[in-house]
Amino acid sequence: MKIAGAPISWGVCEVPGWGHQLTPDRVLAEMRDVGLTATELGPEGFLPADPATLARLLDGFGLRSVGAFVPVVLHTAHDPADDLRAPLDSVIASGADLVILAAATGTDGYDARPTLDDDQWATLLTNLDRLAALAADRGVLAVLHPHVGTMVETRDDVERVLAGTRINLCLDTGHLLIGGTDPVALAREVPGRVAHAHLKDVDAALAARVRAGEITYTDAVRAGMYTPLGAGDVDIAGIVSSLRANGFDGWFVLEQDTVLDGEPTGEGPVRDVRASMAYLQDVCRAVSV
Repeated sequence: MKIAGAPISWGVCEVPGWGHQLTPDRVLAEMRDVGLTATELGPEGFLPADPATLARLLDGFGLRSVGAFVPVVLHTAHDPADDLRAPLDSVIASGADLVILAAATGTDGYDARPTLDDDQWATLLTNLDRLAALAADRGVLAVLHPHVGTMVETRDDVERVLAGTRINLCLDTGHLLIGGTDPVALAREVPGRVAHAHLKDVDAALAARVRAGEITYTDAVRAGMYTPLGAGDVDIAGIVSSLRANGFDGWFVLEQDTVLDGEPTGEGPVRDVRASMAYLQDVCRAVSV
């Protein structure tokens, strides 16, 4: 079973003003110290762009790259292929073969999104398959990440993508639940469309408040909507078991989105990551994977 980390669990995020951003050396060292051997790259600019420098940095912490999260606007007349080429270059240079696309709104953050008309939806779906083909031509697998505050957030949005494209999904257990999709059911219904997984646990009460518009996504993250694996309301064990039983051989990426107000004086985010690692190791033993 392939397990990776992600800088977002340390509060490192592409959203301007998200919070205090820890240094790569601290994040990568703490990944290594909890037993992780692979990571997603994080937002553009977090890690070195130069391939040799990046390779030396990751090697120095015993880590390999598994790919990158790339938000791209897909529903307008603008050609999104132009926005994917540089991230593809970075992923390939890092030695990885995966890009995790999100259908960005075109504005910063994940607290609001517009409603698309049928023509915009048609453009979005066409562009997803175009970008997947562009990536495949370079030996990279592109998957779509349903994500709160993007154009693919709700269960209806996910169904449109499944019915109208050939692209596979990044099954993010947290974002799916917050957006109104049961991640366990989705894993069981379309296992052949799941090529990558972000394992997040969620406080369902806070997720419901986000869905109802009572609190913004960012404020909910600040309030602790994401929990260590096993401490929230997502059936992580059921999802892992279902995917593995159906032949899933992709990466399980541990994620717990967080916002930091400053440099942690104590352990900081690594404490929760360590708890999630211990929980997932127990799950692995229980489901014999």
